[in-house]
Amino acid sequence: MNKSDQSPEYSVTTIERAKMLHKLHPLIDGHNDLPWQLRTKVDRVLSRLNINQHQPELHTDIPRLREGGLGGQFWSVYVATSLKKKDYVQATLEQIDVVHNLIRLYPETFQIALTADDVDGAFKAGKIASLIGVEGGHCIGSSLATLRMFHRLGARYMTLTHWKSVTWADSCTDIPLAHGLTQFGREVVREMNHLGMLVDLSHVSVETMNASLDTSMVPVIFSHSSARALTDNPRNVPDDVLRRLSKNGGVIMVTFVPQFVSQVVYEWELERKQFQSSTNSTKYSETGTMKRWDADNPKPIAKVTDVADHIDHIRSVIGIEHIGIGSDFDGVPSVPKGLEDVSQYPMLTAELLHRNYADEDIIKILGGNILRVMRQVEKIAQELQANQGSSQALL
Repeated sequence: MNKSDQSPEYSVTTIERAKMLHKLHPLIDGHNDLPWQLRTKVDRVLSRLNINQHQPELHTDIPRLREGGLGGQFWSVYVATSLKKKDYVQATLEQIDVVHNLIRLYPETFQIALTADDVDGAFKAGKIASLIGVEGGHCIGSSLATLRMFHRLGARYMTLTHWKSVTWADSCTDIPLAHGLTQFGREVVREMNHLGMLVDLSHVSVETMNASLDTSMVPVIFSHSSARALTDNPRNVPDDVLRRLSKNGGVIMVTFVPQFVSQVVYEWELERKQFQSSTNSTKYSETGTMKRWDADNPKPIAKVTDVADHIDHIRSVIGIEHIGIGSDFDGVPSVPKGLEDVSQYPMLTAELLHRNYADEDIIKILGGNILRVMRQVEKIAQELQANQGSSQALL
């Protein structure tokens, strides 16, 4: 094995210190796709898969969550855009139901959280605060009423798009339809402000990032993105948008996705896709052409140090107050070496300690910053509701 491919080694003292920080302060992860895994693996019948036991096919189970010292989780209620449009809302409701059932089945581990105070309360009770994040504006079916009902059911953020653009907002991985936000898109952002629901800009185009920052009256988040200056993937955030995020008061929750944190991995992905698109699909499936390409071009390995590099960069551009963690565990086929599953969160904390981050700064990254944003969003929502009354948006 190449030495550069090996995981960093930390002293026992450093790892123990990292774990102690997790015990004293909640680590809040902005994005985990376990609910989608439960949909696809057991068709939402959660009793078929006991996550109180180790599940090697997943990144997430309760023993490893405990080992990793997780204090709060935004569970993603993602639904695939490949579904029929008429099924988006129902499928999202089903995914919200998965989260509620997860909490019901494992009450000794999980506790629903609707506010920042709820997160603190769950953590003090020794439970993992469970929040809900809707991944993709397609989930609301272009209906503000649906958005409001999702909020009543516990959703506390919505990612404005996923891999595909919606009619009112643009994805960074699809052709633009709105060129930022349409009038309806701006109404969605304002309605989320009114509800106290976090506006999540992961997955959206730079034009939509800027339009959302122009529109939102409260801090926004990126639930699982990294810095584009280090990895030129469109899913990442350019420095000029990071500077606007700082002025907005928001948080970027740095992700663990290899092609988002490693330029080498991202370039390998592009080369593979280019080769695949230039090769007849029937031909390579019959002759094993892609298998030979993969054998001749081994996938590079992202590492925990790559994730820390993104944290370093964001800190240098906008400061420590705007950084969080958004792993995307169970939403990706591969993860960085040293961050193989939810038990390994302390390895990232150990790497930050190794880089001489102060304890108080690490606490902000682990969860202090996102809790601050949640409290600001909740406070301003209360003010908007007091001044404006119930939302008058009917569509």
